[in-house]
Amino acid sequence: MAFDGITVAGLCRELQTGLTGGRIYKIAQTDKNELVLTIRPAAECGGGQVRLYLCADPSLPLAYLTKTSRQAPLQAPAFCMLLRKHLQNGKILSVTQPGLERILRINVEHRNEMGDLCRHVLVIEIMGKHSNIIFLDEEDMIVDSIRHISSLVSSVREVLPGRPYFIPDTQSKRDPLTETREGFFAVLEGGHTDAAKLLVRSYTGISPTIAQELAYRAALTQDRSAALIDPSEKERLWEAFYALMDDVRAGRFSPAMYCRPGEGQSAGAPVEFSLVPLRHYADCREVPYDSPSALLEDFYARKNLYTHIRQRSADLRHIVQTILERDVHKYDLQMRQIRDTEKRDKYKIYGELLNAYGYSVPAGTKSCEVDNYYTGEKLTIPLDPTLTAQQNAQKYFDRYARMKRTNEALTKLTAQVHAEIDHLRSIQNALEFSTTDADLSQIRREMEDSGFLRRKYTGKNPGNRKGDMKKGRARTPQSRPLHYISSDGYDIYVGKNNTQNDEITFRMADGRDIWFHANDMPGSHVLLRTGGRPMDEIPDRAFEEAAALAAYYSSGRAQGKVEIDYLERRNVKKPSGAAPGFVVYYTNYSILAKTDISTLREAED
Repeated sequence: MAFDGITVAGLCRELQTGLTGGRIYKIAQTDKNELVLTIRPAAECGGGQVRLYLCADPSLPLAYLTKTSRQAPLQAPAFCMLLRKHLQNGKILSVTQPGLERILRINVEHRNEMGDLCRHVLVIEIMGKHSNIIFLDEEDMIVDSIRHISSLVSSVREVLPGRPYFIPDTQSKRDPLTETREGFFAVLEGGHTDAAKLLVRSYTGISPTIAQELAYRAALTQDRSAALIDPSEKERLWEAFYALMDDVRAGRFSPAMYCRPGEGQSAGAPVEFSLVPLRHYADCREVPYDSPSALLEDFYARKNLYTHIRQRSADLRHIVQTILERDVHKYDLQMRQIRDTEKRDKYKIYGELLNAYGYSVPAGTKSCEVDNYYTGEKLTIPLDPTLTAQQNAQKYFDRYARMKRTNEALTKLTAQVHAEIDHLRSIQNALEFSTTDADLSQIRREMEDSGFLRRKYTGKNPGNRKGDMKKGRARTPQSRPLHYISSDGYDIYVGKNNTQNDEITFRMADGRDIWFHANDMPGSHVLLRTGGRPMDEIPDRAFEEAAALAAYYSSGRAQGKVEIDYLERRNVKKPSGAAPGFVVYYTNYSILAKTDISTLREAED
């Protein structure tokens, strides 16, 4: 995950094509390290308005075109006011990138206070902790910057008004766009580390991800020093390197995001992005994009979303896991006790046989052998020598009665604990698929209603809990089930948690709609809307796609294939007093579905 020189090259080409000739309409500094330029492109570029988002935050420097507006402060900072003075209504002449550096230069022509034409340059350096947005005059002298860097901070280059601007060459890296075959082989000959690391160390704009991709394309499977790889391998590496640089020079980019496969919340999470195909990410799902800006905006938004939701749900996941472990331990103990009570009938038989044959048992004996009239075989019964045969019989009857009562009580308790375990696992599964704060709020509310969490009362009157609960419910953020459109145009709804599962099954669904659920495992309720059509009139592909969604949004997601039950919704029932999301059904069809939903599109409700 690197905003490397190749990414900047693709972004530069997009900006050069879309912004050249456009005029800067508005300038806003939305944060101490962020700028948003609202630009009216030239007529030949389609007109309208676009926003160029620039961020020099050391932790996450970014630049891309966006349609999303950002709130600007009421009082603009000094740097923003300076840019407005010089660049407002300025015409963008070009957007360039020096070499393959992570730098963009936006050349702007405008009129000064006297009405004379003059030029300025807005430089965006996307260099990690050294990132900056710098405003230059025609002579490349620094007018100002969003971050001032003094000699106390950097001994290489000061970024202060009045200082000359230059690109520091501290690592003496080579320009990969102008590299020759002889120079490339010379770099490999002098390398004492593996090829991928050597490429990163020797060339500008080459990130570790791209270097690994080049090594993969050249089939360099062993971690060996670059100086030790054979001539044929060096030739393959050069060919891969040259082909990639040729694509960059020609602007042949293929923006794509690579998402994590597997199970749970991390599944589908963005792993990497690239403007060139990453063949060594073959195990990830590739999501193509129309432009570098769309890719960058979506990637970092999704990355932040997964991180944010993971952090926000940490307390809920911990509570669920703790209660679940406790219940599983309790259930194991109860089942062990139930197994111990299964031998209770033996003690009843002992008592009956002692009552029948006790007259012949000598006093003070430790055991007796009698005929078992149930099986016709001899049976040895242990005895307490201090008790009579009738007293021993009564002792066995009492033990039988206690074990019977214990079995009956444990049978009810284990059913309750097992239901609670199923409920907790369904909540655990829902947490893995939560993507918004509203989703988490629904799950938290469910856990409070089920007694897993103590409800928080925020009203001023602590005695008015009923009214306070109503207020709390009104403040719960709205979260809706997922809505997909099948290839044949059928609506498919997916519940992301138990509250939504009940909603789509018992409030949204018609009796003739088709209901799907993973067999014998936690998962989402999936509803295929049929519009009242009989089941045999629905295309097979619609069934397969709905089943794929049920498989994907289940705890068996990592298996690749999941057995899915499906039936008409009218045959799905909810027992009285059952937990949210819990249903029963007695007749169903089954289908083995893949967990791949890459061909399905989510509806824009």
